[in-house]
Amino acid sequence: MAALAVVFALLVNRVVPALSPAVIAVLSGTALAASAGVGGRLRPGLAFVSRRVLRVAVALLGLQIAVPQVLALGWQTLAVVAVATGVTFTVTPRIGRLLGLTRGTSLLIATGVSICGAAAIAAMRESTDVSDDDDAAGALGVVVLYGTASIVLVPLLAALIGLSPTQLGVWAGAAVHEVAQVAAIGAASGVLAGAVTVKLGRVVLLAPIVALTSHRLRRLQDAAPRPGRTRRPPVMPLFVAAFLAMVIVRSTGQIPAAVTDAVPQVTNVLMAAALFGLGTGIDVRKLAKGGRAVLLGGIATGIVSTVSLAGVALLV
Repeated sequence: MAALAVVFALLVNRVVPALSPAVIAVLSGTALAASAGVGGRLRPGLAFVSRRVLRVAVALLGLQIAVPQVLALGWQTLAVVAVATGVTFTVTPRIGRLLGLTRGTSLLIATGVSICGAAAIAAMRESTDVSDDDDAAGALGVVVLYGTASIVLVPLLAALIGLSPTQLGVWAGAAVHEVAQVAAIGAASGVLAGAVTVKLGRVVLLAPIVALTSHRLRRLQDAAPRPGRTRRPPVMPLFVAAFLAMVIVRSTGQIPAAVTDAVPQVTNVLMAAALFGLGTGIDVRKLAKGGRAVLLGGIATGIVSTVSLAGVALLV
């Protein structure tokens, strides 16, 4: 079932490149769960792809990132990325609490908006124990909604403001949620390579942010243990450590070009399978009632867009 969903996602992606296979797959899983339902015979396989396959996909994501290429962006661009990501990830959960959202929903929305969309949401969900399927549903919905809108709005606003092509590339890479969405903006505006490189610079932050969050949750759990809860978040999940290892390996420059060319396609397939499995656990009826999650996603998108735009105007 997951394999069929991946084939469908890849075909739709060819027609609508702005929608990544991962986003199409999670929507397909959600639609299946809402219509025909998912029988008990499929559950073990879907659980496997939504966890084990997901971890492999996140680890392989590191092979797309060469640190020298990211550093070549210059300190100004790296500062824009770091500040916009850090501010958004820090402030969003606090706003979520004010809106009455759960810690899990607020954390996943902060992660998806500030770092790299669906992949970051899935990685954070696997690394902590404060979120469930409903939290993931709200966060994924936010990424799809506002990320897709950004494909139109970011180039339009850049033209109105008068940003140069270089500034547009940095802003898109620092503010837009999904890699595929950034690529769509870059391809349409002639800044594909620069925008995607900036975006991958954001993706590098996935490992330290997940590790720091997991460490903080361990400390909170030790300080105030809950009855019946025995699982502690790991200091750094093994698949996140593998992601870092893959970044290091890619940065050595010893990986054959044939491998680096094939890795994005392999990662897309694995991530689509994993997110299809995750999508089958989403309850659309609960998602439809998640107005506050949509509001928080809009606020978070506004924060990352405004902070990164200010940085671009000042430094780039």
